[in-house]
Amino acid sequence: MAGLLKNRYWGIAARGLAMGAADVVPGVSGGTIAFITGIYQELLDSLSRIGPHTLTVLRKQGVAAAWRQINGTFLLALFSGVLVSIFSLARLISYLLDQYPIVVWSFFFGLILASVVPIMRRVPRWSASCWLALLLGVALAVLISEMRPTEVPANPYTLFLSGALAICAMILPGISGSFILLMIGIYPKVIAAVHELQLSALTWFAAGAIAGLLLFSRLLSWLMHRFPSVTLTFLVGVLLGSLKIVWPWKLAVEGSASVGDKVAPLMSNVLPAQFAASSGQPSFIAEAVLAALLAVVLVLGLEWLHWRFVGKVVHR
Repeated sequence: MAGLLKNRYWGIAARGLAMGAADVVPGVSGGTIAFITGIYQELLDSLSRIGPHTLTVLRKQGVAAAWRQINGTFLLALFSGVLVSIFSLARLISYLLDQYPIVVWSFFFGLILASVVPIMRRVPRWSASCWLALLLGVALAVLISEMRPTEVPANPYTLFLSGALAICAMILPGISGSFILLMIGIYPKVIAAVHELQLSALTWFAAGAIAGLLLFSRLLSWLMHRFPSVTLTFLVGVLLGSLKIVWPWKLAVEGSASVGDKVAPLMSNVLPAQFAASSGQPSFIAEAVLAALLAVVLVLGLEWLHWRFVGKVVHR
């Protein structure tokens, strides 16, 4: 049994690595990876257990009981993977996005599109309110995609609020915390703080992220248990709407060029042929299709494995 537990937590850490890699990319949510890999509900439930009650258990029953109460080993394995990924893969992801942007975005496009399937399979019952929630989710994601880039100063207050906002987006499948940071102009500052180990900036950002994580996860966990069908269909809508954000072929809108690297230019989605004609660069359509298909196979394969092995255990 101990060996099985160890193997499980290595798998949890691997999921954390994937979540961290996704969170580095502006437009992809780590929450999507958590959902695809079957740990989303456990993540929300574990985080929602952290609160004043934890201190009571710690005082009366000791460290071991408090650790079990918050599912501490699961959270430690997962967030260790996330942090290792962010600090080790940030440069690699940035390089891939710079050198092979269309292929990388196509992979994530396929990843998000395919992840709709496992979420829809988990909807207990479809109703009129579910369809309304789906439309609201699509509208929210599209509205976020229409945000205009701006820039806010990087001080302790904005870093704290940015961390809270980004982490809320991170655990909501389909909405990227990195994308939100990019739109408010603080993403380059956070990436620079990670690369240069600016401890003061990272501390304020992490404090905001922890506060936002504990509060928002409690709300989402409550919604998932109280209104599972409506909540899941809302998440499906968010994922479908977020496809607009990760569409691989984009051109900068005229007059929206950034000043240096501080503010991202406003981009519009175009067809591959229009991209090639306007930019003078190849559209890499074949490579993009292969990358998207690879992502679809990966997601559906993980879903099959989940139902083949984990699902059987749960339903016994």
